[in-house]
Amino acid sequence: MFLINLQGKESIYEQIKSQIEKFIKAGILKADDKLPSVRSLAEELGINPNTVMKAYQELEKNGYIYTLNKKGVFVSRDLNKKSEAIRRDAMNMLNTLKDEGFTKKELMNMLNDIYGEAKDVKNK
Repeated sequence: MFLINLQGKESIYEQIKSQIEKFIKAGILKADDKLPSVRSLAEELGINPNTVMKAYQELEKNGYIYTLNKKGVFVSRDLNKKSEAIRRDAMNMLNTLKDEGFTKKELMNMLNDIYGEAKDVKNK
């Protein structure tokens, strides 16, 4: 399930953390899905359990997962509500910008700047 690059620039715990976040956002992991235990994931990846523990602690601190003693680690239930609220806020902001006269081209160019894409969008 996880692809870890031991030679990469990003630390191993960051790779685990970002992959779990992506799996949740993509809907691969859903609310209340159980994650592998710290020990089993560490064994599977051939890494120190403290590395997995650090990733899990940060995910829990950020509200992505929760821990039930002696039961395991699970995907948070509140993420769908959080994602919906963020999407609603983004749509409100985009509508405000549109109402203020920003063109689709200008908005797309802003998105390209955010995502590091240098291409200038043609006016559509």
